[in-house]
Amino acid sequence: MAIKVKAIIGSTSSTSFNLKLVEYMRQRYADKLEITPVFLNNLEMYGVDNENSPSDDVVDFKAEIKDSDAVLFAVPEYNFSIPAPLKNAIDWLSRGGDFLLSGKPAFIVGSSMGVLGSVRAQLHLREILSNPALAPKILPGNEVYIGSIHEKINEAGELTDEATIAFLDQVVENFVAFYNETKATVIA
Repeated sequence: MAIKVKAIIGSTSSTSFNLKLVEYMRQRYADKLEITPVFLNNLEMYGVDNENSPSDDVVDFKAEIKDSDAVLFAVPEYNFSIPAPLKNAIDWLSRGGDFLLSGKPAFIVGSSMGVLGSVRAQLHLREILSNPALAPKILPGNEVYIGSIHEKINEAGELTDEATIAFLDQVVENFVAFYNETKATVIA
């Protein structure tokens, strides 16, 4: 049975390369991962004043994350960091005492038109996620930084770069093994 993965799309753009990457992964790895994109476009801004009375969009977002076996973060890089909508979503996940990410297996992918493939954003994301109020179990040693994505994906949204595809195949295999190991440790 496929692992139920909610893919948090860090970009709000309808033409996002990270969204295209997630859609490609959803199709390619359907036998292993049941990937459902989760969009952040309508989340209200987190604030102390609305923390205890979140909008329906926030309630629905948190329910999506709760109803998952694992989380995939698809991270673009804006000004050397993560986009504001992604930070806002993470702020919502850290509040309310429900600890929806705590111990949940997760992995991160990111792409950009630049050569670094969102490396700085992913470093910031990992630091943010290390907060004890979040603390997912992130797949170690499998950083996915896809640079020059516009040269590696076709109009149909399919990756065409064989080295990138082979690397992504290996990361997904590693994540499935990591997920199974993490779940076995929790049960034991």
